[in-house]
Amino acid sequence: MAQPPTLDRFSEETATFTVQGKDAPDIDRGVAAIRNVLRTLPVRPGVYRMTDAEGAVLYIGKARALKNRVTNYTQVSRLSRRLQRMVAQTRDMTIVTTNSEAEALLLEAQLIKRYRPPYNVLLRDDKSFPFIFLREDHEFPRISKHRGAKAGKGVFYGPFASAGAVNVTLNALQKVFLLRSCSDSFFANRSRPCLLHQIKRCSAPCVGRIDDAAYAELVADAKSFLSGRTQEAQKKLGDAMTAAAAARDFELAAVLRDRLRALTFIQGSQAINAEGSASDADIIALACEGGTMCIQIFFIRGGQNWGHRAFFPAHTDGVSEDEVLLSFLAQLYEELPPPRELLLDRALEEAPLLSEALSEKAGHRVGVKAPQRGPNRKLIEQARRNAVEALQRRLAESTTQGRLLVELAELFDLDAPPKRIEVYDNSHIQGSNALGAMIVAGPDGFLKNQYRKFNMNDSRITPGDDFAMMKAMLSRRFARLEKEDPDRTAGDWPDLVLIDGGRGQLSSVNEALSELGVDNVCVVGVSKGFDRDAGRETFHLPSGRELHLPPNAPVLFFLQRLRDEAHRFAIGAHRAKRSKAIAANPLDDVPGIGPARKKALLMHFGTSRAVRGATLEDLERAPGISRLMAEAIHQHFHPRG
Repeated sequence: MAQPPTLDRFSEETATFTVQGKDAPDIDRGVAAIRNVLRTLPVRPGVYRMTDAEGAVLYIGKARALKNRVTNYTQVSRLSRRLQRMVAQTRDMTIVTTNSEAEALLLEAQLIKRYRPPYNVLLRDDKSFPFIFLREDHEFPRISKHRGAKAGKGVFYGPFASAGAVNVTLNALQKVFLLRSCSDSFFANRSRPCLLHQIKRCSAPCVGRIDDAAYAELVADAKSFLSGRTQEAQKKLGDAMTAAAAARDFELAAVLRDRLRALTFIQGSQAINAEGSASDADIIALACEGGTMCIQIFFIRGGQNWGHRAFFPAHTDGVSEDEVLLSFLAQLYEELPPPRELLLDRALEEAPLLSEALSEKAGHRVGVKAPQRGPNRKLIEQARRNAVEALQRRLAESTTQGRLLVELAELFDLDAPPKRIEVYDNSHIQGSNALGAMIVAGPDGFLKNQYRKFNMNDSRITPGDDFAMMKAMLSRRFARLEKEDPDRTAGDWPDLVLIDGGRGQLSSVNEALSELGVDNVCVVGVSKGFDRDAGRETFHLPSGRELHLPPNAPVLFFLQRLRDEAHRFAIGAHRAKRSKAIAANPLDDVPGIGPARKKALLMHFGTSRAVRGATLEDLERAPGISRLMAEAIHQHFHPRG
């Protein structure tokens, strides 16, 4: 498969041009910057980046002929209001030439995902796609769910739309093919079958309940099934069950019957029951209403429906539906391997270009079609219905969310409904493994890719001092904001800050902000009510005023959700930190001790405690430990005054 495009792949001609003269009107200065570029711009395919006076990327575009495309931006009267604003902010341009327009499309998608410019359509989704991974670097291959980079020797099947879709498939696969899902270390240390074998979801290769050849046959059957050859696996299991029954081995026949039922279940729940329909394709439809767009995708692999997901691209105001769909698909398949076919609900003018670009990336032909009749058209109509329904739900939620934000602004005397709300909480056990957490919410809900954790390792903080922890956390957060965005133009400054705590925490936070010179951020403390009952919360305002809301007020439920999400995130992060601390080994802190020496020391002494108490002579006797290393280890555990 062809590698994703990178800047190094292209024969590049990069130039940056800057316009001087601060007295010129903004739109004139922007046009002047673009005209300076045009003087040396070639009539070749490529990608252009528009940047503002501070170097922030405003827009990334691709063109078949760069000179012709960029010239359009100098004809201000023909531009939409959105593009006029963009040109007015433009001060520099960077040009990258490519060998073809298809390469330009791939590079454009790559750069948009990297820079996320405010004038580009953005694929707004912070979740990676899960895959099923069949590892093949072990005598008995393991099957598991996988997210992230595709590293390791084996086969990846996907993408699946959600973790739920993967889990359903994995559970069925375990019942049908009995492949192991445990880690290698767990596998290597078994002396008897685990629970999965007892409930007939694993063939227990760890303790020799199945030989290599039989397990390899199960792996081959699983590959056939995941590749779409489901009838082969079904026939094979059916024949084996019949043979077992004929041989009067009814126990084996019952086991095979249960496996056959599991296979039938997964076929029934995931198969696309339309004769002649696509077997390896993504079904894509777009719906638009009230300026909001929804793109629905069904992932079909091997004739099986591996789930569907709705996307809501950002920055679509003033952009045509076809342009949104093209940009969205280019960005989506910059991350995902393209299927054999894309079946769209509309004919795109640039479908041949998209097909060429994705074919180059995938290493095989990728067709881009808009079926007008037949089984594939039925799938398109199903995707469109789902897109419309998802969009209607989104609009209903947005309306409710918008109304709640308006009420929140009125409640806390904000100038306007908040676009960014930050909520802070602490978590620790009697001061140990102390950790602070920040969650972010806005008009579109929780922004989980902007959540942050704060390790509280400052020796000046008394363990368990919630006031000091909250002050330290807010000090670090706003000191960084002041440094990175002093003019508050990037959208990272909160309009409202909620902290979990009462007057004491609020006073500490106000003191921290005062020391930083931050005086126009609304901070509200949320303390639990009498007996810590939900619904009796007290809201502490910076003025010293306290608010209580009716127990059934919608805005109260909204604030509770924000606080509970911060609490959930803080608790989860604290547990992860505590687990890591429990599993930590004192040898990890010794300079010069890597995995190999650590293993050698533990094998020689038995425990890290024994290493800590060993004499210098004993350390020297350990394999792989030199005199100098032994002295370093001894000095680490027994420092001299």
